[in-house]
Amino acid sequence: MEDIVVRLEIRKHMQTASLILGGLDGFPVDVSLGPSYLQIQTSEQCERFCIPAEVKLLPSSCRLVQQIAGEGLHMRLKVEAANDTDMPLLLKEILKTQKSYTFYCQSCGELIIRKQQFCRVLPLPSENWSSLVEEWCCHPDPFANRNCLPKVNDCFLGDTFLLLNKVNISDPLVENNEKSSVPRLADANALKSKENTKVICKRCKAMLGEKVSSDAIKYYITEIMIQPSSQGYNMISRMEFLESILVRLLMEHSICRSSFRFCIQESDGKHFFLLWLLNSDTLLVESPRKPGTVNNSFFSDNNVVSSTRALEAKNAIRVLFLPCSENRNKELLI
Repeated sequence: MEDIVVRLEIRKHMQTASLILGGLDGFPVDVSLGPSYLQIQTSEQCERFCIPAEVKLLPSSCRLVQQIAGEGLHMRLKVEAANDTDMPLLLKEILKTQKSYTFYCQSCGELIIRKQQFCRVLPLPSENWSSLVEEWCCHPDPFANRNCLPKVNDCFLGDTFLLLNKVNISDPLVENNEKSSVPRLADANALKSKENTKVICKRCKAMLGEKVSSDAIKYYITEIMIQPSSQGYNMISRMEFLESILVRLLMEHSICRSSFRFCIQESDGKHFFLLWLLNSDTLLVESPRKPGTVNNSFFSDNNVVSSTRALEAKNAIRVLFLPCSENRNKELLI
């Protein structure tokens, strides 16, 4: 029999929830709800799930029960949940001056920069600054054709990258070590072509960034992990890391710019993905998977093994996404 999977999607602002029970196809089922528990009984098994302490179910409000093929049993009900949506920390809130940080390759954990202290941590102008000046200002762009490059012990922050001075990346202690964690340029003639300006990890060959001048290197925030030097490297899955980065960017831009529609671009500027941020107040409560569970694309890939079947809660955002190409959804960019 397929493993029973529980998914509870809570809207904090509305104090409502959608409960989805998977793995029950073809079996008569008895579902019992209490303020702090959920019990599912079939002819073959009975399982009891404990609701996280921050959530309280209101069983008498249960309604709209229906079976949806491929997903499971759906029902809606009211809940009581703390209405606090913690926004992920922004990079400018993580990096502080006069604090020591260590940079790692996120893919393999290779050390990139060891115990670095910055004298200045400054945000760069928006990538759309030039177009805004041209449309709204009566004077020319004062920063046109000028680069904002970091000096020694500076860290400049963009939306999806950070700029560091090359001096801060050099590590004389490992110059003679072939397995050095200091990233290297893909080619000695790095300035001759854009392809050769790539900065790669020596261990896993992942592309970490690019060289933007003889003194400055751009690191992509999707490729590096930054930790206080007092902490060790915290290994998390690639998917979980990218999700946290995307959520942070969507939340920041939706708040600062009151925009809920986003375009994902390739390096050459072509759009290939459209995102709409639908809500950011979702609390997702799911049961961990058991070994050998049949994969269901409707549920997230949560592979934590647990014998107690306690439900786990985490904040989430809901997005609508569409692929975009020359032949698909191009009209939505207008």
